[in-house]
Amino acid sequence: MYCCQQVLVGKNPGLIPILTFLCEQSHKLTNMGIYYGRQLYFKARIGIGKFDLEKVYKNNYHYKVLYSQAAQQTLRTVAESFRSYYGLIIAYNEGKIEHRPRIPNYRKKGGMATVSYPKQALKLKDNQIRIPLGNTCKRWFGVDSFLIPMPSIRAFSTLKELRILPRNRCFYWEACL
Repeated sequence: MYCCQQVLVGKNPGLIPILTFLCEQSHKLTNMGIYYGRQLYFKARIGIGKFDLEKVYKNNYHYKVLYSQAAQQTLRTVAESFRSYYGLIIAYNEGKIEHRPRIPNYRKKGGMATVSYPKQALKLKDNQIRIPLGNTCKRWFGVDSFLIPMPSIRAFSTLKELRILPRNRCFYWEACL
């Protein structure tokens, strides 16, 4: 069974700038991954693998700003969208689908994207989940992590992933079990 619980983040003046920054950096990293995947496909007709983007961007500024596992999740999401596209192209060429699929396109300029943390990156501290930040964020904001209340669904041991979702000028925690 897979379920998610969304919780609206309250108006926390100390936390909102950090969440905004993280989601903006995730957005920029996503666009960089899409750029690389598109260029590789258009110029050499080569597809990207699950870990290719991580190898290319591990020394990039936007990658280093995020916690490493969150940056990896962002780039793997891009790789998954390209794998899906490659599968749809094959299905189109075999006549299984009617309309030609489009290659993944860039996200709008100046936006925010979801930041995902796998359970391995999270820790439970006094019934709150500790979310770590990258080294650059630690220096800029003066904190190494922040805490959110544990969702009411189940125990921490059943948690698989925690996402920060930017929506309608608000932020949501999404705890996936």
